[in-house]
Amino acid sequence: MPSPESLQIRSDLLALKAAQGAPAPLAEQRASFEKLVETYVGHPLPLPEGTRVESVDVDGIPAEWVRPQGADQERVVLFFHGGAYMLGSLASHREIVARLSAAAGVRSLQVDYRLAPEHVFPAALDDALTAYSWLLAHGTKPEHIVIAGDSAGGGLSLALLQVVRDQHLPMPAGVVLLSPWTDLAGTLESRTTRDAVDPIFSGSGINYLANFYAGTEDKHNPLLSPIYADLHGFPPLLIEVGSDEVLLDDALQLAEHARAAHVSVELTEWEGMWHVFQLYASISPEGQQSLENMGRFIRSQTK
Repeated sequence: MPSPESLQIRSDLLALKAAQGAPAPLAEQRASFEKLVETYVGHPLPLPEGTRVESVDVDGIPAEWVRPQGADQERVVLFFHGGAYMLGSLASHREIVARLSAAAGVRSLQVDYRLAPEHVFPAALDDALTAYSWLLAHGTKPEHIVIAGDSAGGGLSLALLQVVRDQHLPMPAGVVLLSPWTDLAGTLESRTTRDAVDPIFSGSGINYLANFYAGTEDKHNPLLSPIYADLHGFPPLLIEVGSDEVLLDDALQLAEHARAAHVSVELTEWEGMWHVFQLYASISPEGQQSLENMGRFIRSQTK
């Protein structure tokens, strides 16, 4: 049973979803996304005490180091934010990255990859590969890197792994996926079976958004929809997903396919929770517990 705090958040999100009208212009959507959680709680969310944030240029890509107090300086989380490849930024995900970093006791590199529709596939993937290669070139050992991402950032993480493997680059130690978007073709059943209970997305809405990043590319391309990818040779995966989201099967079928490819998978389906509920970890006990799970996984994979 979800906590009272999470039940209240879920109820409020459902009310917001029901009240939504016609889509706002993209600039307004991006501004609203920046303030999503802050607007809900009514004040800016503080980073964990002692967190330091430092801007860095990653071969032309804006990025930032997020360092919790006492962080291990050798181990790194490479984080890709969500937002349907259209929304999101370093600012929108700074708080969740800081909480994840603190839970793991490591520093994180968050990357401001290029967004659609201004930059279609494979722009985000190219930026992700640049960031991973930059870490390696600057002396970070691959066994000390865990790649992480939420929603579209989770799909981007899986696309990056395919390129890393196929280009014979060293694989990272593990991957953390928060409600990953793995089926841009929109073929999975939860798009309809979870449509009524998802407090954020409709199945048809998320399927429509896939067009902006895909452009003219076939959405069955495994670099767009990793649910169709050959996953052999991947490092261990940790997948966290809510039971009440239209992307549920994106996570469940990914886990099934990974296990069939002899990839180690830890999957947690959180009853009554929604898409990337960890963004509300400051007030949702389940969100913080999920981040603690991720922190444990990151520590175990990079030790």
